[in-house]
Amino acid sequence: MLVIVVALLALGGFWLGTRAVGHADVQVVVTGQAGLPWVEVHEGDTLWKIADALSEGDAPTALVEEIKRLNGLPDSLIRPGSRLYVPNDTAALR
Repeated sequence: MLVIVVALLALGGFWLGTRAVGHADVQVVVTGQAGLPWVEVHEGDTLWKIADALSEGDAPTALVEEIKRLNGLPDSLIRPGSRLYVPNDTAALR
């Protein structure tokens, strides 16, 4: 019985942790290859969230496509821990 209670509490904690993920925590790190800045992808990030954070209110659709082009991404799938190059002229970099 104790094992079941502990397991349920652990699962509840994991579930609450996934619910706590909010907007993308985007931080432009340093300039990268070919002089482009990059961001590190965190758990729960999407291309849309990253582009939205970098565009600061502008429509992120074009920025999503530009990030995909710069990084050679065939689709919008990104993985935590990877680096994404972003354009120099995004609003967050000004």
